[in-house]
Amino acid sequence: MLARLSRGAASVSELAAPLDISLPAVMQHLKALEQSGLVRSEKKGRVRTVQLEPKALSAAEAWIAGRRAEWEARLDRFEAHLSTLKRDGEPQ
Repeated sequence: MLARLSRGAASVSELAAPLDISLPAVMQHLKALEQSGLVRSEKKGRVRTVQLEPKALSAAEAWIAGRRAEWEARLDRFEAHLSTLKRDGEPQ
């Protein structure tokens, strides 16, 4: 859904069309996305339109980048540790 919304606002039915899940499941998913602040919706008549919230996506991207940096640092330390074990285990 987020990938689709990155191309512009869409109605709930447009978002649901390509998915193999029920409309209530789509609505539940959209509710969670809206509560998280990643999307916002607006109802005009019988049509609910959903769009991305770019500021929230930027915050999520920054958080993910921070986690990635932490994991890469951990993996680098693990790789160094394995290299040390391998080197120390070799016959002299």
